[in-house]
Amino acid sequence: MHAMQYEFTLPADYDTGLVRSRVARVGHVLDDWDGLGIKTYVMRERGVNGSPVNQYGPFYLWNTMEGMNRFLWGGAFQGPVDDFGRPAIRQWTGLAFEEGTATASAPAYAVRRRQPVPEGVELASYMADAVAETGRLAAEDGAVLAAAAVDTRAWEVVHFSLWEHDGPKADGDLFEVLHLSAPGRDRLPRGRQW
Repeated sequence: MHAMQYEFTLPADYDTGLVRSRVARVGHVLDDWDGLGIKTYVMRERGVNGSPVNQYGPFYLWNTMEGMNRFLWGGAFQGPVDDFGRPAIRQWTGLAFEEGTATASAPAYAVRRRQPVPEGVELASYMADAVAETGRLAAEDGAVLAAAAVDTRAWEVVHFSLWEHDGPKADGDLFEVLHLSAPGRDRLPRGRQW
């Protein structure tokens, strides 16, 4: 599993209805994308649920590098680049994935928490804790799924979870889910990834 996210931070007075319309128009394009586990089309609005910004930030869990590369270099990624500009793309290597207690529900919200891996920690233990946190999140009421991944260049762990309601039991940035493409969700490896 490989995680990926890019963000477009939009002006404070930006009409976020334009993002909603765009997702409604093109969100289905990845509904059957080979190599994709899930793509969540997520957005947060300035002043809503504590967000300081308007931001569109799709989050992906890939089953294959080929699927990700075909998305990035095969033309599909050019659409958001043309609409919003070319973003920096964060990428993380998968640590864990779990289906949640509300796995059959459509997600309404997503929580993303990025945290640095502190200097001097024992890495195996720290990553095992991230795996345990994934299991804890997935076991919470209303959790649709949870994942954890690590960027070993920046030494950053990301926890990402989807929720059927607006009261997730997770800390981090809260996003509204506009659409979920999940063609390979059933093929994402469960549990610890090593």
